[in-house]
Amino acid sequence: MSPAPNPTTTSRLRLKPQGPTSGYVDGAWWPRSDDLSAELPPLLTDLAPRVDPVARVAYHLDDWGPAPRRLPRGQVRLEGFRTTAPHTVTLVGPAGVRLVLLVIPPSTAEPAAEQAMAAAVDPADRQSPADLLAAGTTR
Repeated sequence: MSPAPNPTTTSRLRLKPQGPTSGYVDGAWWPRSDDLSAELPPLLTDLAPRVDPVARVAYHLDDWGPAPRRLPRGQVRLEGFRTTAPHTVTLVGPAGVRLVLLVIPPSTAEPAAEQAMAAAVDPADRQSPADLLAAGTTR
């Protein structure tokens, strides 16, 4: 029996299956706080099989607390914008590999977060991040 993941060192992440791009997001992430520099390292570890190394992370400034321009360990550049879609992060890797993740607010109740994450990883999903989050709170 394998040990349970340590909740402080693993991200709460779900990704659509690899294949043709579908919908607005490629998956969903439910961070535990609004501290981007603390939340990103476990996420980057979990994403390594899909995008490694991540060179840049773009995020909406209003979704996170103050963040440095680079992560302390490594060359990942953090880029905050007001023009980036709210409740998303975009991770860019080598040769233009790019993932857009729905970001579930940390304060979201577990049932709503689970519903939004499930909808976001459905290969047939075509909803906007706002609609995905709203669907999780209304079901």
